[in-house]
Amino acid sequence: MSGLPHSPHALVTGGGRGIGRAIAAALVGAGATVTVLGRNAAVLDEAVKTGAAHFAAVADVSNEASLTAAIAAVSARKPIDILVANAGSAESAPFAKSDTALFKRMMDVNFMGVVHAVHGALPGMRNRPYGRIVAIASTAGLKGYAYVSAYSAAKHAVIGLVRSLAIEMAGSNVTVNAVCPGFTDTDLVAGSIENIMSKTGRSREQAIAELAKHNPQGRLITPQEVADTVLWLCGEGAGAITGQAIAVAGGEV
Repeated sequence: MSGLPHSPHALVTGGGRGIGRAIAAALVGAGATVTVLGRNAAVLDEAVKTGAAHFAAVADVSNEASLTAAIAAVSARKPIDILVANAGSAESAPFAKSDTALFKRMMDVNFMGVVHAVHGALPGMRNRPYGRIVAIASTAGLKGYAYVSAYSAAKHAVIGLVRSLAIEMAGSNVTVNAVCPGFTDTDLVAGSIENIMSKTGRSREQAIAELAKHNPQGRLITPQEVADTVLWLCGEGAGAITGQAIAVAGGEV
């Protein structure tokens, strides 16, 4: 597997914890300069202190002005070669109780957050000899799940964006892909586990099993498995891989 070119600069949104932090650490290990971006300065600073990233930037991806300003500052330090649009959130509710505000929240963070990040990073990246955009979507962007219609709709939108932008960028050195994890062992999924426990009275083990049953391998995905896939897509040997939505889900889709 071809590695990264010499010391690229990677920006990872939602990079302070979970999948984002695993991706940031993997990129650091492969020789990239990494900036993590998110809303919680303390979490981001801790990632830097432990070596999972080199720099931190505070911004809310759903706020276009905030994110644009942050990306401009990050780019001024060193031009961005890799963008991993990872920041996201999930809320569950039956469709009948999923009001306009819930749909807007899910679209603003999970879809428009990607749009804003790409708008900020792509102009400079197009002028570089190498560029990689990786959106962290979800198996919920490839299939439906009950009680997360708004989240699933937003993740489907991310994959549509990736496929269209990849075609636009095909004549450049920029590739655009999505990685679609199944249920992954993160804080985000921990919230789903707590929700199952509170609503059904099941034990933690039973709640985990309820999520893991979607994976034919019968387990939760690890953040490192997602990070390894992103690292491959960012490598020089993946230059022909673009417009793809790669599931990391034990054969679920």
